[in-house]
Amino acid sequence: MDDNRFSNQVAIITGAGQGIGFEIARQLALAGAAVLLNDIDEQLAKRAAAVISMMGGKCHPMAGDASDISFIQKMVDETVSKFGFLTVAIANAGITSYGEFLDYQPEALQSVINLNLFGSFFLAQKAAVQMKKQGHGGGSILLMSSVTGHQAHKNLAAYGMTKAGLEMLAKSLVIELSPLNISINTVAPGATLTERTLQDDNYEQIWSRITPSGRPATVEDIANAVLFFVAPQSRHITGQSLVIDGGWTATSPSPY
Repeated sequence: MDDNRFSNQVAIITGAGQGIGFEIARQLALAGAAVLLNDIDEQLAKRAAAVISMMGGKCHPMAGDASDISFIQKMVDETVSKFGFLTVAIANAGITSYGEFLDYQPEALQSVINLNLFGSFFLAQKAAVQMKKQGHGGGSILLMSSVTGHQAHKNLAAYGMTKAGLEMLAKSLVIELSPLNISINTVAPGATLTERTLQDDNYEQIWSRITPSGRPATVEDIANAVLFFVAPQSRHITGQSLVIDGGWTATSPSPY
C-alpha cells in the first residue's frame, strides 16, 4: 500500500490530543485522510491538529466529551459538514482506573464505563448510521481494547472488564454491520510509551525487562496496526482483535 492509501477517506478519532490517538491521527492524515481530531482538552486538540496541518495533513480539531451521546452526534455531523462524508471511526478515548476490588467506589466504576464502553458503543452506532446513509460504500470502525482485556492485571478489574467488553462488542456487531460493508475490529495495546506512562520514571525499564521483545510498544507500533485494520483494503477482516504487546500476554509476568 502506498502513502496515499487513505485518499478519499474521512475519519473521526477520539482522545487524540496526544499519545496513541495523536499518532493515529497523524499517520492517517499524512496518508491522505481528512481527520476530525477530538480531545476533551480544547487546547490539546487545537495544538495537535495544528501540528498535523503544518506537516501537510488535513485535520480539524473538535473538543468535547467523547462519552456524551449528544456530543458524539455533533462530531459525526461536524465531520460530514466539514468533509462531506465519513468512512472511518476510531474510538480511542478511554480512561485507566486503578483500584483494589474490595475498596472500589461506584463513581469510579461509572466513569470508566461511561467513557470506555458507553462512548465507544455510541460512536460506533452513530458512525454506522451515517455510513449507512451514504449508501453501499461502507466504512471501518476500530475500538481500542487492551491486553488487560485478555490477561488479569492487579488493580485493573474495572478497566479490564470494559476492554474485554469492547472485544465482545466488535464480535457481536459483525452480524449487523457486515451487510452494510462496515468492518469493526479492536486493537489491544500492551505497555506503550506515551506522555502519560513516561511520567513514571521506571516504566520503560520495568516493561523492557518483562516484555519478551525487550521493550514496550511505541505509539507508532499501535498506530501501524490501527491503520492496517481501517484501510479500505482490509474490509474483509472484521470482528477481530489484534494484541500488540511484544509478546507480553504469552508469558504475562507482573510488573509489580
